[in-house]
Amino acid sequence: MEYFVEKNSIVRKIWGEPDCVMLIFAGAAAEFALNKAVDWLYFTGNLPKDPIGRLFSTVSYAGKIIYSEKKDALKTIDAITSIHAGVENKRGSSIPEWAYRDVLYMLIHYSIASYEALAHKLSAAEKQEVYDVFYRLGERMKLKDLPLNYQEWLIDREFHLVHDLVKSGYSLDLFKQYKKHLGSFRYLILLEGQILVAPSKVRQLLHLRSFSLLKPLLPLYKLSRAMKLDGRIKSMMLPGKYKHEIDKISFEKKG
Repeated sequence: MEYFVEKNSIVRKIWGEPDCVMLIFAGAAAEFALNKAVDWLYFTGNLPKDPIGRLFSTVSYAGKIIYSEKKDALKTIDAITSIHAGVENKRGSSIPEWAYRDVLYMLIHYSIASYEALAHKLSAAEKQEVYDVFYRLGERMKLKDLPLNYQEWLIDREFHLVHDLVKSGYSLDLFKQYKKHLGSFRYLILLEGQILVAPSKVRQLLHLRSFSLLKPLLPLYKLSRAMKLDGRIKSMMLPGKYKHEIDKISFEKKG
């Protein structure tokens, strides 16, 4: 049986950890809000109505691809492409290709940053492996001019951070919606998670500190995992319906 991502891949290990998935979500929530093409996500009206669910949808698609057999993963990627094509037809214009690359680049960056924040630094080979998986995803989506390796990607990633991000009215509205849907306490945790994994350019635009208050608590959290108490902590961090989405991705790693 051929899988899109090999069973012993570091990518499966990263996305099999609910804690990492939560941080991937947190970082993506910050960067999504700043992207110059975020107006496309407002076009359907789904993002402002349920911003947390919309972002989890993106994360869930990625998780499904990572744990699927190759043929099923390719079908999922093609379905994503088809959905976007439908939105483009309704609006009468095309989503910029750089916007697709930005989302792909987010998944690469936050996969690595989240695992390194919660576990340990990845080797150069492991980072390349993460990049290879998402490179193949981008290739299937027919994205052009993708960097050929991780080192080249780092350069292009910086270019995208400088040229494709801006704090706009959409950014402000999205963060208001995050707070509305998460509540004040969970919203503060979201911000601290973003500080933990977001690039300096993102923190700068959002006026976030460089040091996360979650960092000193990470050893305690790791201890809670060892004592099987982390489920209660996750319940505090996310509303039940979103916690289920993370658990579903984690469950899929057993397949």
